[in-house]
Amino acid sequence: MSIVKLTTNNFRNLENVSTTFHSDFNFFIGQNGSGKSSLLESIFFLGHGKSFRTAKIDNVVTFKHTNFIVSVIDSNNKRLGLLRDTATGLSEIKIDGLRHNKFSELAQNIAVQIITPESFKIFFGGPRERRRFVDLGMFHVKHKFSEQWKEFTQVLKQRNACLKNQLIGQQFDYWTNSFCQTCINIASLRNEYLKDLKKELDKWLTILLPEFQNEINVMYLQGWNSKKSLLDILNQNKEREYEKGHSLFGAQRFDVRFQYKGVAIETFLSRGQQKLFLLALTFAQAKLIGQVKRVKPILLIDDIGAELDANSRNAFFQSIKELNCQLFITAIDEQALEPIIPKDNNYYMFHVEHGRISAISK
Repeated sequence: MSIVKLTTNNFRNLENVSTTFHSDFNFFIGQNGSGKSSLLESIFFLGHGKSFRTAKIDNVVTFKHTNFIVSVIDSNNKRLGLLRDTATGLSEIKIDGLRHNKFSELAQNIAVQIITPESFKIFFGGPRERRRFVDLGMFHVKHKFSEQWKEFTQVLKQRNACLKNQLIGQQFDYWTNSFCQTCINIASLRNEYLKDLKKELDKWLTILLPEFQNEINVMYLQGWNSKKSLLDILNQNKEREYEKGHSLFGAQRFDVRFQYKGVAIETFLSRGQQKLFLLALTFAQAKLIGQVKRVKPILLIDDIGAELDANSRNAFFQSIKELNCQLFITAIDEQALEPIIPKDNNYYMFHVEHGRISAISK
């Protein structure tokens, strides 16, 4: 699917917006603070149930208001909507007019990924950022993952409660055995997914970073020593876990690292090259999502000009021609977009100023 029309009310500094988009390329230009990132944020919120800019929902609502609405009509004429009330903390989710209770039900209908100047956290921000990236792909590509992850989080919560309350005996053993089995199931799914991601990544590196094609290793750390039984590791570290009050090993502690000749790639790649690698990685995941879900993933790219020179933007343009995505790309001025604007006029261009979004005639 692609977004045909977006409507927002009381979202950030955006005026009440109702905008029609192109099914492939949408470009937005405007100065910092104009509302470009807020537009992307509204789409991201619909796909994830949260912001990529803040953990405080109050910051998302227009000043002096207590709720906001984001809704879209997609290319299949399906209506997706979200109302969030910050005063009560309640959310109202609607799909084709029918109410739903879970954000995951909304996310199943819209696959949104984003690259921002902050996306470098996948290298420097610790395992949490990398886990978040991988599990987004897992949610859309591995159909078993959602239910298995839900089961795992429930088991993890019970086992952690046992550790925190210093419980021993049959109850603790039951939750530990269940924990080990769910960890193994999830680790197996993640391993399959990362193998597919690595294959797809190499294809995009041939376009964006050909000098690193087939040279990047995707290292999967499952959350415990893969050469040992998880149950044995937990038994050997039982006293440590009781002392800490939570599980120190397991699927919740997994990590993914990207290496070039055995060394972390951020020590070799320039900032521009790192952004190209992030693009290749995100494109690879988008491709996997599109293949499995048979939908057109939505890719948001904020401030495309940052860290990319003209040659890099040319490489980026060559890559997006191969990508079946709906793209929303922002930049401060049109000059930053010139190398990537399709020559056949198959796109929409918008100007954003003081929260107002206006189409630019070609």
